[in-house]
Amino acid sequence: MRARVFVGDVQGCADEMEDLLAAIDYDPALIDLWFVGDLVNRGPASARALRRVMALGAGSVLGNHDLHLLGVAAGERPTRKDDTISDILEAKDREELLAWLRARPLVRVWDDLILVHAGLHPRWRDPRAIAAPLEEAVSRGEIPWDDENLRFMTGVRHCDSAGRRPTDDRTPSPGFAPWDAHYRGKRKVVCGHWASRGFLRTERVRGLDSGCVWGRRLTAWNAVTDAIISVPARATYRQVR
Repeated sequence: MRARVFVGDVQGCADEMEDLLAAIDYDPALIDLWFVGDLVNRGPASARALRRVMALGAGSVLGNHDLHLLGVAAGERPTRKDDTISDILEAKDREELLAWLRARPLVRVWDDLILVHAGLHPRWRDPRAIAAPLEEAVSRGEIPWDDENLRFMTGVRHCDSAGRRPTDDRTPSPGFAPWDAHYRGKRKVVCGHWASRGFLRTERVRGLDSGCVWGRRLTAWNAVTDAIISVPARATYRQVR
């Protein structure tokens, strides 16, 4: 059986991804490789990172930056001043890259693990059932931007026990806590998204966004050995606001 290895938010940091693949001694015959989403944007090489993941035959769930790219490509979202996705939008293989991304799941479930970009709602009993219709819509190019479930699984940081989110994640009001404080599922959750929180290891959660694009590290977790492998960022591509 191949070991499942999960990689945190790449965000266009293609060189660091190569460093990490070397550090884990990646062999597709031995390792089932999965990414937590946000493969693109803010880092220097979004297209190269995306092409590499595709070439590896690796798996990934969709993150908020991946969805943003799809929205910009469809003319549904404006570009932002800190976007670094023009290399994809202007690429000759643009449609192939976008089609591959649209086909990614939002949630991947195993008997012992759940992979999701940001987190799980405390009242979800079957995350796959929640994600399936959303994934079908995304695959058709019809991203349901206003769907609260989509926003939750790709964007949550704090929530209350009912799954309500604060208006300000930086200074949440009393009653709100990190989403995983409310998680009671039996499966471990592997996620990313929360760079300011950094790498997280608890009984039920492995949070792998260690802020590579912000000049910190890119991190992988081996689900068989529980080992953490990380490599330093080669540069600070975005300043923390």
